[in-house]
Amino acid sequence: MKQRNWSDRLALAADLDTEPLPGQPLVELLGDGRAVVENHKGVTEYGPERICVRVRYGSLCICGCGLELARMTAEQLVITGRIDGISVIRRC
Repeated sequence: MKQRNWSDRLALAADLDTEPLPGQPLVELLGDGRAVVENHKGVTEYGPERICVRVRYGSLCICGCGLELARMTAEQLVITGRIDGISVIRRC
């Protein structure tokens, strides 16, 4: 089993599955047409078929068709379009 960082171990030990710890990314998918990403660290790739967002532990990549950033603030991104999939890419 891989080593977990202290915040992951704390969340597991405390059974904190309803609220993320500070700094943890939160992704909310609303149907297949809207995704909300909180606690991001910026956009690394932007196009109509793929938007990648940097998060604390790597990247989140949203793939689909007609994707666009409907709103971007320092805390939150709103991505609209037809969403086909979301991938988590961890850095080692």
